[in-house]
Order: sequence, then C-alpha cells, then structure tokens
Amino acid sequence: MNIIVRLFGAIALQISVLAAMSSMAMSDDKPLRVNTQQTPAVSQRKTTQRICSLDPIEDLLPPPQTKASNSLLSYLAEQGFTQNQEGSWVCYANDPKKEGRYFTLFKVKQVNGRLIASSFLDEGSLIQGQENRSLDFFMMLVERHMNPNQENRQGIRRYLEAFVSLVKQGKIKPTRRGFLFDQPNRALVLYHTLSSGNLKGTGITINIHLPKS
Repeated sequence: MNIIVRLFGAIALQISVLAAMSSMAMSDDKPLRVNTQQTPAVSQRKTTQRICSLDPIEDLLPPPQTKASNSLLSYLAEQGFTQNQEGSWVCYANDPKKEGRYFTLFKVKQVNGRLIASSFLDEGSLIQGQENRSLDFFMMLVERHMNPNQENRQGIRRYLEAFVSLVKQGKIKPTRRGFLFDQPNRALVLYHTLSSGNLKGTGITINIHLPKS
C-alpha cells in the first residue's frame, strides 16, 4: 500500500455512496439504557476502556452479555456497540448539554462490499473525548479489515489523525468529495453534511473496501 502523505495532495474523488453514509444517521436507531440493577458489583479485575463509552461509570461495567448475530462486525459488541434492526452497529452517547437525550455517536455498516463508518458531530461540534475515540474506532476497522503492515498502519493513523484534527479546527469544510488515504484499496475519508435522518449536523466517514473472499 502506498500511503498518500500530504493531506491536501490526495486525489479528491466524488463517491456514489455518500447517500448511504448520510442516511446512516439515526433515523431508525433507538437508544438502549444499561440496566444497572442487574449488574453485579464491580470486580477486582482491571477493565480495558471501551471505544463506545465516554462515561467513567460505564467503563467499569462488564461487557454486554447479549449474544450478537454472526456478523462480520460482531467483535464491536465488546467495545460497547449494539446492532440495530437494519444490521448496523451503533454507539450512543448522552448529550452533555441536554439531560435524557441520546444521539448516535458512531455507526458502521456493510454496504456492497464496503465498510462505511461514521463519527457524527452534533450540530457540527465534537463532544469531549470524541476526537481520540473516533481515531481509535477508524483504526480498529482499518487494522481488522485492511491488513496493513506496521509502516502503512502508522501512516494511515497519522493521516486520519490530521484529518480529524483539521475538522475540529474548522479548517476542513463539509463537502461531497472524498480523500484517498490508501491507494491500492481506494480507501476514502470525507467530512460531509447529513442529508437524512434525525441527527442534524455533519459526519466524518471512512469508506473501505472489504477483501474478496
């Protein structure tokens, strides 16, 4: 794999799956609440911080016990994600500005041989902790489904880290164009508005091809 080093030197490509990306907002997602009454006392063992947990109390809870379907992305259940009826894996977050409100923070779906994964910005802003969690989320998918070597993995991480940081700083505006971050696999990253769903705002989305079996 040949990593394109310069962010804005990447070839900008318009991609036909943008509608699928933006429709991944939260049109049919329903928040799930943790039933803490059935949760046993916190064990003595040290738990690893999960990607889908921005609450220190949630980090102490054991992994969900519900059995996920035999999905390519079933491993996300260990990170606190849940699978909705349409087959997407989603991560919900509490709105820090409005008590009792949930919104979709991360979402990933398999579409026509691709994985389309998004980190949603509520009203165009990243919530606390979302920047690093987004990078960890994207890199988990890259490492599991693109099989990069160590050098390319580091290059991809630096690229996506710079992209997310520039979005946070307002130096990248929403657009319908994607930027290549891996040449052979034509993996794309873009920052776009949401054209459908209940979540109003923008999303950072990666689009990676799944290897043919």
